[in-house]
Amino acid sequence: MIFEFPVFSNLSNQLAETRMYQTKVLFLFCFCLFLSTVSFSQERIFDEYTIRNFSFQGHPAKLVFPNKPNKNGYWVWRARFWGHEPQLDKALLEKGFHVVYVDVADLFGNEEAVKIWDDFYAYCRKEFNLNQKVVLEGMSRGGLIIYNWAAKNTDKVFTIYADAPVCDIKSWPGGLYSGKGSPFDWEKCLKAYGLDSVSVLDFKGIPIYTSIAVAKAKIPVIHVYGEADEVVSFEENTALLAEEFRKAGGTIKLIGKPGVGHHPHSLEDPTPILEFIMNSLKK
Repeated sequence: MIFEFPVFSNLSNQLAETRMYQTKVLFLFCFCLFLSTVSFSQERIFDEYTIRNFSFQGHPAKLVFPNKPNKNGYWVWRARFWGHEPQLDKALLEKGFHVVYVDVADLFGNEEAVKIWDDFYAYCRKEFNLNQKVVLEGMSRGGLIIYNWAAKNTDKVFTIYADAPVCDIKSWPGGLYSGKGSPFDWEKCLKAYGLDSVSVLDFKGIPIYTSIAVAKAKIPVIHVYGEADEVVSFEENTALLAEEFRKAGGTIKLIGKPGVGHHPHSLEDPTPILEFIMNSLKK
């Protein structure tokens, strides 16, 4: 004889579905709370300064005003990881620099990103009366846009500070060599450039090659990197760029951090970077 308990079976299924729904809601709540906490903490970083948050051509943008602006209208343009390891930005703010940012991260430094930066540069100059030349700061994938923009605007750049920068998209997000890569970002990157897995192999629109124009323009450059970085490895990125940069007659300073991976960026004491930047203003 077979006994069936449809009521209890249905009840069990309903309980399971309810638990699953509650788990999803809890996860979504925690994720939203995390994002809001991160956003709040990033804003608190520059609490002692006036900050303007706005949208520029559909992209989130920010500008931090120094309490005592430099009479020369100096400014630093951060390309990635807003608020992360802000010690250099805060040191520059104390020197009277403005700090600006517009988020084009998912364009990976392509032509569209360069055009947005062209327009943002013009906007910042006109709206805030900033210097004709800017200091560029790029962390990780931010290395793509700072070099690709600088290569086409060498007359507008004082110096470049790149931190664990992506210099070859085949290394990251491609992961075609020893690096870990990111399949999700790789797909977006190829689409952004209109490339595929074959055409990307001969693609020259990456900092390793675009930086040559920066070198020929005699723009001083400094790179900081983790010697144990397995995400954006030194050998596949900064080392190759430095080789091409020096062959083109450029000046590049390298600061390696023993035992450090991709994070954290910058230096605990940013004085070496700060001094490099301040010296570049005199040239």
